[in-house]
Amino acid sequence: MKVLEHIAKANGKTQFSFEILPPLKGQNIQSIFDSIDPLMEFNPPFIDVTYHREEYVYKELENGLLEKKVVRKRPGTVGICAAIQNKYDVDAIPHILCGGFTKEDTENFLIDLDFLGIDNVMALRGDAVKNETYFTPEKKGHAYAEELVKQIEALNRGTYLDAETLNQAQTNFCIGVAGYPEKHAEAPNMESDIHFLKKKLKNGGAYVVTQMFFDNAKFFQFVKKCREAGIEAPIIPGLKPLSSKKQLNLIPQRFNAELPDALIQEVLKCKDAEQVKNVGIEWCVMQSKELMAEGVPFLHFYSMGKSDNIRTVASQLF
Repeated sequence: MKVLEHIAKANGKTQFSFEILPPLKGQNIQSIFDSIDPLMEFNPPFIDVTYHREEYVYKELENGLLEKKVVRKRPGTVGICAAIQNKYDVDAIPHILCGGFTKEDTENFLIDLDFLGIDNVMALRGDAVKNETYFTPEKKGHAYAEELVKQIEALNRGTYLDAETLNQAQTNFCIGVAGYPEKHAEAPNMESDIHFLKKKLKNGGAYVVTQMFFDNAKFFQFVKKCREAGIEAPIIPGLKPLSSKKQLNLIPQRFNAELPDALIQEVLKCKDAEQVKNVGIEWCVMQSKELMAEGVPFLHFYSMGKSDNIRTVASQLF
């Protein structure tokens, strides 16, 4: 079922969803099931599965030269989606990126997903890899998410890269796109960021999932600006319970999400990791209740491979 259909079916009730990471290479599917099982009591209509592109490492050879090697640390997005739909009978939503994909790779990826009966995809540009200063697209790939969305929507109409493709069956993906309540780190300002969000939606995006945020005022202001710009698509807030003092520095740097002073001060008072975890849970519950009161369609949680704190939050809400 498409995300828009799940929203319509709920009749205004806020629903629970979450995102998982594929396991590191060498782990099996059970590690995924172990993180999902504790959250299924909250009846998520869908589960997002991230896609992790290749990384480059350089290995020094005996002659002193460096050999460039491509490494995939978290493969398996498509297989995990199939396993989730088979085991839990919920929709799995794979992330699909510009980075690491040519346009033909994208088309073949989408065909595989269509064969599996997957109804939704999350279209993202993706981040630069570690050895890049700025994001660099693949040759014959997409530089921006709006282009990726356009290709997915074209396939929904039966338009393939090779016009001579026989039959040209149509896919039927509901396309999610990302939104940034505190703007994307590379955007010059919020107005520019919303301009490009609007282009993604115009090209075929159906709903928006936001980057994590810790100040609801920023989310509400973002939604207001989107509506003023003519964006009518559902906007789903992305949340993450803070779980360690290290994240006070990591989250602003990696996700361009500002932490409120009140949250920072409470974390700094904590004497051990368990206290930090409890502060993060309490803050996330407070955020969630306010968002639910405003009628958001989903609370979407970023699990980062761990589900215990999200389960504690959800148990107080659903």
